[in-house]
Amino acid sequence: MTARWVVDVVEPERDLNITWQPISLLFKNKPPEDSDYFPPVNFTHKLLRVFESVKATEGMAAAQALYWEFGSVLHHDRTTGDADMDAVMTGGASPFLEAAGIDTSHAAAFDDESWDAVIREKMDAGLALVGDDVGTPIIAFDSPEGRKGIFGPVISRKPEGEEGLALWDAMVTMATMDGFWELKRTRTVGPDFGERP
Repeated sequence: MTARWVVDVVEPERDLNITWQPISLLFKNKPPEDSDYFPPVNFTHKLLRVFESVKATEGMAAAQALYWEFGSVLHHDRTTGDADMDAVMTGGASPFLEAAGIDTSHAAAFDDESWDAVIREKMDAGLALVGDDVGTPIIAFDSPEGRKGIFGPVISRKPEGEEGLALWDAMVTMATMDGFWELKRTRTVGPDFGERP
């Protein structure tokens, strides 16, 4: 939802040039292999390898198209729970690449551990801006005071129009304010992904 908000609402009005970077929940949370959490984060970690492969040779626009396909399949199409996720995981990366119109040769990166160093380096650069006790999303930007980053915003729906721009401007203010660290409240609703893109 945060990515959709930034691209659909903020980018056209705030002259952004978005660079997508990876964060691996497999690396970040280090779940035991026998936990229920391990299979999905291992799968999405492997998708990050494919994402970085696409980004390296096809460019940022192709990487964004693939990212949208990841989100659409994982969030919009997964309607009956674990069985659907199991089917998606069994398919690997090729169906995502095909649907995004990207050469399926990038599917080879899915099991290519050499991409892990790239993922870790870029992830560590993001965490260096915000600290290690956060999750995803992280937004980083250049300001007059230098490179700044902030965890969030965690949102359950994409804010539109002036509301969406006000959220962006508030986030920039907080991220650049010396001494500001955290706002939080308990989440009471699940995500509303809206129409499938």
